[in-house]
Amino acid sequence: MGKITYVTSESVTEGHPDKVCDQISDAVLDELFKQDPYSRVAVECLTTTGSVHVAGEVTTNGYADVQKIARQTLKDIGYTDPQFGIDCDDAGVWVAIHEQSPDISQGVSEDTGEHKEQGAGDQGMMYGFACDETPELMPLPIMLAHKLTRRLAYARKEGIIPHLGPDGKSQVSVEYDDGKPKRVTAVVIAQQHKAEISEQDLKEQIMEHVIKPIVKEWVDEDTLYHINATGAFVVGGPEGDTGVTGRKIIVDTYGGVGRHGGGAFSGKDPTKVDRSGAYAARYIAKNIVAAKLAERCEVQLSYAIGVAEPTSVNVDCSGTNKIDEAKIAQLVRKHFPLKPADILKQLDLRRPIYKKTAAYGHFGREDPDFKWEATDKAEILKKEAGI
Repeated sequence: MGKITYVTSESVTEGHPDKVCDQISDAVLDELFKQDPYSRVAVECLTTTGSVHVAGEVTTNGYADVQKIARQTLKDIGYTDPQFGIDCDDAGVWVAIHEQSPDISQGVSEDTGEHKEQGAGDQGMMYGFACDETPELMPLPIMLAHKLTRRLAYARKEGIIPHLGPDGKSQVSVEYDDGKPKRVTAVVIAQQHKAEISEQDLKEQIMEHVIKPIVKEWVDEDTLYHINATGAFVVGGPEGDTGVTGRKIIVDTYGGVGRHGGGAFSGKDPTKVDRSGAYAARYIAKNIVAAKLAERCEVQLSYAIGVAEPTSVNVDCSGTNKIDEAKIAQLVRKHFPLKPADILKQLDLRRPIYKKTAAYGHFGREDPDFKWEATDKAEILKKEAGI
């Protein structure tokens, strides 16, 4: 037995109040992109008992009925019953949106500002990560956590388990032996429900219909299970916890494995490098691992507002690289888009694809719209690396 370590990651369902806000913010972005793919959007949302507050900066030739979008998003998630503390028909929706600062705009638009190329929408650093633990080239703990919350939502929407509410969370702890996942040591589920279902019945059904189908190959007789460990979870969603856009950035990325630059994604158009830079960094890291240049790869990009070229590009393979990291970094600069305009073009980001990113993670998902998940650069990397 080698060195034993533990990694824990969590996920939340689409009905978690923070995720409600992420989805409303991205639904506004999608509606504007349908009409004007050059819209500049930075929309934040807050939700609490019976109310949704949407604010931000927008410059666009389109129009978004934010009231309608917020209510439809609540409906799609499943907030259709006043018993859950907020419902799509009766919620109050407040909107405070104004135009983007012209000082920011001139740095992002081509042929304006100090630099003539399209620059980054803000300063900052972004990280991308990939590893060979799963077919998706993602860390195992976050993939299992996402699959559990997806399964909770599926069991609710399909009526497999009755009386479930939209709010829910999962958490998975994985034991590693010399850096390789060995077993799941603990599974935590918190699931909102109506009072009509008993706590014992709920726990048994979640174990049978949610946990077992997802983690069965990773658990053993010593695995711990905590399902609604406080007992009842009737008061949930925005009634139980105020939600805010961008507060689940670790759920959105790699579950705490690797580093995070701190910038959230949802509600931001892709001229904001918080979003597009993180997508590009994932694209780079995933292709490096897919090409078998490394078993594990973290890519950091950094930008200055209004400047096209990144201020730094760093590749860290945690000692798993098959060729020198400096050589990998050279291949990155040669084969991958790094300027904001090039990232937008390569990954085709000026499309209304963002609402579906806003729950269950932005990475590790098989969706043709998520072009940052493609491994189309792996062969050329492998060839030029001589592997």
